[in-house]
Amino acid sequence: MVERVLYTVSGVLGVLSLMAMTLQGALSNRLVITAVIVIVASIVGIWLALRFAFWAAVWLLANSSLCALFLLSHLEQNHHAVQNYGFWALVIASWLLAWSSVTRFAEINTLSKSLKMSLSFLIPLIFGAWLLLLWEFITRGLEVPQVLLPAPSDIGDRFIHSMPTLWADFKQTFIKSVLTGYVMGCSAGFLVAIMIDRSPFLKRGLLPVGNLVAALPIVGIAPIMVMWFGFDWQSKAAVVVVMTFFPMLVNTVVGLSAASNIQLDLMKTYASGYWQALLKLRLPEALPFIFNALKINSTLALIGAIVAEFFGTPIVGMGFRISTEVGKMNVDMVWAEIAVAALAGSLFYAAIALIERMVTFWHPSMRTAKQ
Repeated sequence: MVERVLYTVSGVLGVLSLMAMTLQGALSNRLVITAVIVIVASIVGIWLALRFAFWAAVWLLANSSLCALFLLSHLEQNHHAVQNYGFWALVIASWLLAWSSVTRFAEINTLSKSLKMSLSFLIPLIFGAWLLLLWEFITRGLEVPQVLLPAPSDIGDRFIHSMPTLWADFKQTFIKSVLTGYVMGCSAGFLVAIMIDRSPFLKRGLLPVGNLVAALPIVGIAPIMVMWFGFDWQSKAAVVVVMTFFPMLVNTVVGLSAASNIQLDLMKTYASGYWQALLKLRLPEALPFIFNALKINSTLALIGAIVAEFFGTPIVGMGFRISTEVGKMNVDMVWAEIAVAALAGSLFYAAIALIERMVTFWHPSMRTAKQ
């Protein structure tokens, strides 16, 4: 029902765009072709949706992509799209077609396992691509000043032409600061959690202190670490250690108590000692909690390292580049650095999530997620 409404609205917007362009005297070949595509796609989409859900989604996706290409081509030739109401009607209509295709893909359940997996990647890809397209249409069509918000095409151009600088910043921030601090902080948090589990005294005394330190702001820790460890990557790694230590500590302590009393009693009937019960029962039960901390820390580590670089660093690094380029009004370079950071953080998180699925495939939470 919702899809039919979207098809109808798209077709109506296609007709209204032709009327608006005619009244404004702003007809162009590309926009007329786009309007025709929208109208035909909507009519055929309604017919296909009643019989072939999958091919209806493919049809809508293909036509929305074609409309986007024509609209981008129109922007290249006519930079002033602010007053062209037909153009904006077609942008909305094309977006609704893409929305309809995503909705259709998400509701299909009669596909093979491999095709379902492909769709699980395709759906967020379509969604993300259209977010970028809408961003492009708005910034260029409304002539938004680049200082306020550059278009994705400008950011991409800066990204391509600044690869050596971006790579140097990535190495300084992510490879040196983030990875080093991440490994040290998570390892230390895990080992201290084992000690706390072994000693009730530490559990009562250290956890409250840990919660207090975890609440300290980054902007307060970073200058102190720079004073202690210098201006190079070591001070940023120290900030990352502080930020990743306590999430790992708390999650591991909670995870080690996840085993049920029946399971613990069963281990005792086999005369198992503390370390045997820890390695064969309690640590496996704690793995989901440990991986949860690893995933949380994957984003915290990158944020901490970038923020720490605002408080003193060599002339390289993501945080340094962002702070200096903002002062120069090179906002496209700032967004390029943000894109690198977002991509690195997302891939880092995805890698840990993939390892989690491989290691904890036996856990009920993983089996439920697969279903």
